Amino acid sequence: MTLESLLLSQDVDMVRVLRPMLEKLSIQVEVCQEAEKASQILNTEKFDAVIIDCDDVNGGLEVLQGLRNTPSNRSSIAFAVLNGRKTTTQQAFGMGINFVLQKPVTGLNAARCFHAALNFMERERRRYYRQPVEMPVTVILQDKPYRAKSTNISEGGIAIMVAQALPKNGDARLQFALPGCKARLEMEAEMAWCDARGNVGLRFSNLPQSSRDLLEHWLNEQMEKSAGPLEKLSGSGLEAIQ
Repeated sequence: MTLESLLLSQDVDMVRVLRPMLEKLSIQVEVCQEAEKASQILNTEKFDAVIIDCDDVNGGLEVLQGLRNTPSNRSSIAFAVLNGRKTTTQQAFGMGINFVLQKPVTGLNAARCFHAALNFMERERRRYYRQPVEMPVTVILQDKPYRAKSTNISEGGIAIMVAQALPKNGDARLQFALPGCKARLEMEAEMAWCDARGNVGLRFSNLPQSSRDLLEHWLNEQMEKSAGPLEKLSGSGLEAIQ
């Protein structure tokens, strides 16, 4: 699985240390040297890891402070690089940072940090990953069944298309079988959004462990089959619910 990261830094020596180490971990690196440009990128593209040299880049601290308010990267695994003179470790963690690196960044310290973070990054990738899939879905609302067709699915929810408007009140029950799976899943869900064209987003709730395991296994298989960088998410279009 190839992960993607954004590195905001003007420190050539640090970039020289981090880039090959991250690439060995199958983490692609996009380097940005300007805080304003980094903010623009973070508002439109999704990254598994965001690494911010917040003390030595003009405006870097502001990027760090605003990271959790971006539509695409509020849950990305975030790293703050500190120079020991400005931002404290406690302040960085208070802004929602997951990991802290202190300058000078060495290959050994960076490797330890990113090895520790790798499982979190992979888990977050699986959580937000949306698999396009068309399959019949039965939606039961207020004891009435409605026929629908899915457009994509994630660990947290499903996007469907329906021919008739669904009641907006009350919880729903979903019934469907994932392509290639014999078992038919049944689970509770709540409506998260809908539009006038019959597109509906449903968030899973009270998902049985057996159904969760099957869904996660199926999604992992689809991710491996894709064998390429996942489509970046911008928060628009037909999306399942995280």
